[in-house]
Amino acid sequence: MLFTSTKFWEYPCTPYIIGLINRNCYLLRMKRNLSLLLLLIFTASCIPTEDQIQNIFDDHWEYRLQTNPLFATNQGDHRYDDRLPQSDLDFLEDDYFQTQEFLARLNGISVDDLDETDRMNYDIFRLQLENSAHAYEHNDHLLPLNGWWDYHATFADLANRMPLNSAEDYDNYLSRLGEFPEYNAGYIERMEKGLELGIVRPRVVFDDYVASVEAHITGSAEEHNLFEPFEDFPSGIEEEDRERLRSEGKRIIEEVVVPEFERLRNFLVNDYIPGSAEPIGITGIEGGEEYYEYLIATYTTLDLTAEEIHQTGLDEVARIRDEMMEIVESEGFGDDFDGFVEFLRTDPQFYAESPEELMKETAFVLKTMDGKLPELFKTLPRLPYGIMPVPDYLAPRTATAYYSRGAADGTRAGFYAVNTYDLQSRPLYEVTALSLHEAVPGHHLQIALQQELEDLPDFRTVAGFTAYTEGWALYSERLGMEVGMYDDPYQDFGRLSYEMWRALRLVVDTGMHAMNWTRQEAIDYMAENSALSLHNIRSEVNRYIFWPGQALAYKMGEIKIRELREMAEEELGRDFDLREFHDVVLTSGAVPLEVLENNVLNWIEGQ
Repeated sequence: MLFTSTKFWEYPCTPYIIGLINRNCYLLRMKRNLSLLLLLIFTASCIPTEDQIQNIFDDHWEYRLQTNPLFATNQGDHRYDDRLPQSDLDFLEDDYFQTQEFLARLNGISVDDLDETDRMNYDIFRLQLENSAHAYEHNDHLLPLNGWWDYHATFADLANRMPLNSAEDYDNYLSRLGEFPEYNAGYIERMEKGLELGIVRPRVVFDDYVASVEAHITGSAEEHNLFEPFEDFPSGIEEEDRERLRSEGKRIIEEVVVPEFERLRNFLVNDYIPGSAEPIGITGIEGGEEYYEYLIATYTTLDLTAEEIHQTGLDEVARIRDEMMEIVESEGFGDDFDGFVEFLRTDPQFYAESPEELMKETAFVLKTMDGKLPELFKTLPRLPYGIMPVPDYLAPRTATAYYSRGAADGTRAGFYAVNTYDLQSRPLYEVTALSLHEAVPGHHLQIALQQELEDLPDFRTVAGFTAYTEGWALYSERLGMEVGMYDDPYQDFGRLSYEMWRALRLVVDTGMHAMNWTRQEAIDYMAENSALSLHNIRSEVNRYIFWPGQALAYKMGEIKIRELREMAEEELGRDFDLREFHDVVLTSGAVPLEVLENNVLNWIEGQ
């Protein structure tokens, strides 16, 4: 703290003054301007507590927009469309101190003066700041790769993540392409520091990783996906500008961008992968046990141990296995689970013959679900969604599907990406559950609706508590049962297989990261208890090794949502309204599970 005088801290406007000091602390650290500091103190006037906390929210939001230009663009703020975020160690240290300063400003707020809504916002904001600070303290920033839209893959998708409607937009695009060396250098610097400290990812997950980088090392600019915007300009751009922009785009891609992808490839091959860790568990690195505890708490928002989650997983696996066996028996396989799974894995009727067929089946499921949404929901988002294949450079090593959120200003739809690589690993009986999870009523419905909520602070519209968002999406798979989406036993077995998949995660993630399981033990356990293809199982196990803790959020979040619904149904009886319940769950946006429980309890009491 800058002042320790008792008289100063007893000054009646102290909370607001502290806020002003910390609000400008990043400037004061640079300029050391004592006169400015004193001016802030003596010109400060008291304002209501709710205005103080809103000022903190607004300041932090502006800080996020300024320091993460890609995030700003996605929020419809185009002031920084010509920049990439800073990624180096010095910036991350400054960002950590800035987080501490925002926390200090929060400490100046009298929470007793806040109403229920502001107190919820305060608690969620504090938790996000604390998680950010703890991540830095656990050296999370030295492990920037997790195999899921890593920074180089996100950069390679830049043309789809910013507006390209005018010559000015294209100039911004060129500027961002030109900043890739500095952006890339920051991430490499962090990985080099990780190597120095022994904080590295396991070697086993890099078997096919380098290909995701090499896909962007092309012989000419025209072959690069980042050149695509220069092939087809919007009609409003003059021919003279087109020639200039195309020429500059070709130069930057060939002379700047491609060499940087080569630099990253060479660093991974020559330094990072040879220096990567042999143990697959995160607890095998320096500080790994405490780090895994942090990851569990962050991703689940629950106070649970790895052992408790492991046991929950074992219990869920047993329950779901019993439900799966009912279908196995009803289809004439008796108690031969393995035989039924082999039938599903090998019979041609369950597999698309072309990527187009898989996409059509997906589209049919989603259009059917679109028509049933009003039966389940009072409030629906305005933003549309589309479906697309997973890009070729990601498909071999990424998940079966994923969702990409749309732009907050409505200029870009949400997209559900379907993996059409290796069609024998994409059974049609899983399409319904997968599509409900990723699009509607799962990720798209929840995230797009959250983006459109008007009575929340800005930071709440983008909050992403994984246990809530993934728990909701898994819960959404089950909602299909209530509107007749699983119209044959194979589709229902696919649903159960996906639920089993998420239960298995609780067992194998904790098994590998806290109980010394080997990778093969995890693969065998998943193969014995699910109908997932072996390709998917291997990819998923690698994902859990690469990204510890994240996979725990799905099932833990879904269990909590189902518990809350069952409680509400029991308490309210005939007065229970499913559409109202879903409104309570969704219209506060993503929240920690404890906050969600309080929201539902308050709703029940209000009924």
